[in-house]
Amino acid sequence: MGLQKFNSAASFSMPWFTHEAPTISAAEFSGLAARLREEARARFGRTPRRALLLPPDLTLIHSCFGRWTELLYQQLGAGCDTHVIPTLGQHQPHSEAENRVMFGSVPHARIHAHDWRQGVTRAGTIPARVVSELTGGRADWEIPVELNRPLMEESWDLIVHIGHVVPHEVLGFASHNKNYFIGLGGKESISAAHMASAAVGIENNLGREISPVRACFNWAEEHFLGRLPDVYLLLVLGLGAAGRLETRGVFVGDDLETYLAAARASARHNITRLPQPLAKAVAFMQPDEFRSTWVANKAIYRIRKAMANGGELLVLAPGVERFGEQPEVDAMIRKYGYCGTPKAMAAYRDDPVLHDLGLAAAHLMNGSSEGRFTIRYAAGKLSQKEVESVHFAWADPQAALARYNPSALATGWNTMADGEKIYFVNTPSLGLWTV
Repeated sequence: MGLQKFNSAASFSMPWFTHEAPTISAAEFSGLAARLREEARARFGRTPRRALLLPPDLTLIHSCFGRWTELLYQQLGAGCDTHVIPTLGQHQPHSEAENRVMFGSVPHARIHAHDWRQGVTRAGTIPARVVSELTGGRADWEIPVELNRPLMEESWDLIVHIGHVVPHEVLGFASHNKNYFIGLGGKESISAAHMASAAVGIENNLGREISPVRACFNWAEEHFLGRLPDVYLLLVLGLGAAGRLETRGVFVGDDLETYLAAARASARHNITRLPQPLAKAVAFMQPDEFRSTWVANKAIYRIRKAMANGGELLVLAPGVERFGEQPEVDAMIRKYGYCGTPKAMAAYRDDPVLHDLGLAAAHLMNGSSEGRFTIRYAAGKLSQKEVESVHFAWADPQAALARYNPSALATGWNTMADGEKIYFVNTPSLGLWTV
């Protein structure tokens, strides 16, 4: 079978357990967390005395993951030395106040920031021949496997990934082993993987159960991480009738099928298929969650497949104050802007600084419409000159929010007072829209 098994959505393994319902309450989740604890004890042959929880970071503050992490921390109890490392990737570390908001009663001293530059160790390398075969020849470079040092070098009885499975621009669907190789990865790993994904093409990745880069990660997980006592706790969310996030599915296991079952559920709950392309779409990005275009550009990623040629996507981003999450990435975005694939690839080849930051080059490609539709940004804390300098159209933030008041718009089609028809998406990072 060779490398095909890493690229296949066929699986012969089984999750530890799954639970799906129209909505799953905190009390029900607490019971499922207790079941996970008991399953882990039986499967690993010991009561966990030292555990590591790996939840999402602040970019999912409005979802349930902080609360669910807190419940799992409580279920492990005082007899377990439990630590938490949010899977930041290269995102900004949390402040103590942000940790308190997200993780509640989990002590701040137990929450550790991932350092993508200095806090990683080399676990191995995905060879260029493997990358080339799994990407169909579109990427022909090796991907270093750099991972969080405490994860790899300290002793753990139990490692729990708490992940949100939702359509994703790099991996097809987020979470699962993305938490390792991106969320807890190093600069070289993240850059090489993002460039491989960009070479494949964002619209070829979105909503795909096994994207080429995920296939590479599946290979790396089998070859380098088999000794870890880990389990995936994967959640699928959906919007309820009142527009509130609800947990619809919990998928627990240590195998690929656990991910695949969650991805299939996410496809049912999180992919919206429209009968025709959108001439005008408006997306709202919450100000306390989206502070850079690096993360707010999820509006572009998740709606782009639904946009009509010549259409307009307006991004309402009142909290955006910068472009990159890191100063050097921010500088590259300011230098080149969202210039499209040909120019970004040329800059990647010619500029040694950008070449060293492959993740930034990939971001420049993914954040461009490639000239197909207009991206108009209403960024609350960036000037018109700054917005236009990166090849976005500008909208006055106050005027845009006054006209397209998120609290007054329904998700989906809306007709404005002057007859303008728009399609509104509140927090597009929670799904994928396509034709």
